[in-house]
Amino acid sequence: MASEGILLGMGNPLLDISAVVDEDFLKKYDIKLNNAILAEDKHLPMYEEMANKSNVEYIAGGATQNSIKVAQWMLQTPGAASYMGCIGKDKFGEEMQKNSKLAGVNVHYYEDETTPTGTCAVCVVGGERSLVANLSAANCYKSEHLKRPENWALVEKAKYFYIAGFFLTVSPESVQLVAEHAAAKNKVFTMNLSAPFICEFFRDVQEKALPYTDYVFGNETEARTFSKVHGWKTDNVEEIALKISQWPKASGTHKRITVITQGADPVVIAEDGKVKLFPVIMLPKEKLVDTNGAGDAFVGGFLSQLVQEKPIEECVRAGCYASNVIIQRSGCTYPEKPNFS
Repeated sequence: MASEGILLGMGNPLLDISAVVDEDFLKKYDIKLNNAILAEDKHLPMYEEMANKSNVEYIAGGATQNSIKVAQWMLQTPGAASYMGCIGKDKFGEEMQKNSKLAGVNVHYYEDETTPTGTCAVCVVGGERSLVANLSAANCYKSEHLKRPENWALVEKAKYFYIAGFFLTVSPESVQLVAEHAAAKNKVFTMNLSAPFICEFFRDVQEKALPYTDYVFGNETEARTFSKVHGWKTDNVEEIALKISQWPKASGTHKRITVITQGADPVVIAEDGKVKLFPVIMLPKEKLVDTNGAGDAFVGGFLSQLVQEKPIEECVRAGCYASNVIIQRSGCTYPEKPNFS
């Protein structure tokens, strides 16, 4: 069994507000199906309008929070996973608190008095969806919150850390504090490349954090962008994974392992100068609901076994299991209990 507080995540908490809408709603707010955008001023009233619909669903989201919740679900030990990020003092913030506690995650949110909770509108028409994200309070996290004794206690207690690359745009100082703690105490620090724009436009803070990483997650597009940004002149995901695993390390306690997912293609694992490929679970097209949260779920499943010191094959198998469950459901949601042995 995993011990309480063994895993800590930090990231951008966004409350997914999912509702079935109609074509008029899409026209009114000028949004297209199967698209994902950042909210502009013209979109802002739609959040309240969706919140008032009878079919509205609230799902605590955001990349790191998704992974942490999936790990918690796989582990089934109350409070095995903890999470920090910034929300607002409002109705949506309360929904987020409620949702995360129900998921069994020990959340210590920083509450911003002046900025609303970050939201992602999930507009559903005929099973297809359009996403409109508004970071708001998630963008306001401060390292002062992390340094408070009751929050730093979570860092002291955890033996494994996971932070998605998205958080580098918000509080690189917090990332660095946790990374340095992990290196000093021989703990395991893991990160995600998260998005091509992180590799391109947040290269400096990403490179500063990278030496501390014991596991680096990402997908094939992010890996290729990372390669291009660093002038490696290769598009070969296996080569890139190997090069990332050989990036200099801040601490010699753990070797670095790179984990790159490629959708329906095999998962690439690079460690000790070698590459291994692991096939994923194939899913008939008609069973696919949406791939929203598939990568987050893979990381959550992987971490659930890593914190139990299981071999890498088991970590990958659990990652594939979790993402297979999530893509057959709406958003990053899951049944009450996992069916993983």
